[in-house]
Amino acid sequence: MTTPPQSTPLAAAFRSLHHGRAPLVLVNVWDVASAKLVEEAGATALATSSSAISWSMGFPDGNRLPPGLAMAALARIVAATSLPVTADVETGYAGDGGGYDHRRLRDTILAVLDAGAVGINFEDSGDDPLTDVGEQCRRLNVVRETAQAAGVELFINARTDTYLSGGYPERAFEETVSRAEAYLAAGASGIFVPGVTDLHVLHELSRRIDAPLNALAGVGAPSVGELHDAGVQRISIGGNTAKAAYATVSRVAGEVLGDGNWSELAGARSHAAMDALFGG
Repeated sequence: MTTPPQSTPLAAAFRSLHHGRAPLVLVNVWDVASAKLVEEAGATALATSSSAISWSMGFPDGNRLPPGLAMAALARIVAATSLPVTADVETGYAGDGGGYDHRRLRDTILAVLDAGAVGINFEDSGDDPLTDVGEQCRRLNVVRETAQAAGVELFINARTDTYLSGGYPERAFEETVSRAEAYLAAGASGIFVPGVTDLHVLHELSRRIDAPLNALAGVGAPSVGELHDAGVQRISIGGNTAKAAYATVSRVAGEVLGDGNWSELAGARSHAAMDALFGG
């Protein structure tokens, strides 16, 4: 594998964004156009959304996307920007009916690095309710060792679905802290806890977890400032970017095919403005 020449400085820049005075806010993308639009809006880094990429390719979310398609989409996004890019790789695209293959996980990480990404989201949602802690730590070790052997200080954002899964109704907080400690010891760089936006809970999690805390935000969530005040250092919106974009398509189509009205097209970017994103 040839390490992308910019991967080391980009990795350092991306890591530093988790420790600034302002939170790292990520508007998740799924193709070159969405990446260029988010960059144009002032993003300091880009993050892919596995669900959004899956939908754009015609697959449901949840480790259903063929890894080749996922990595091809990632490579196109990285090539189109000078910003650091972090990739959502779900559980690593290494499991199927025959079980989980650590060698395939290594191949996924090598493909991420070859694409030029400097971070990943890596989740524990592969089993019911979640992957065994010991096994998830073994997977994290594979990720960290693969990246280090390639000379890249990959930012591993370890996602735990302790809240999102609903599998720990009486002890989600304790399970989250326990898993976070284990994941960090196994090589994770930060902890992502989707499914919780309660400011008190986030504050307590940030106090107990000795690493950057990532929260998933959307409609109804506290503001960026409130989340940061609670100790959240990284804020992302996941597939919500794509869901908003596709909702616009649905409204336009419904109106045009319904009463033949064009009002939903108001506010669209001009053809020239779209071409300009790509140097046209």
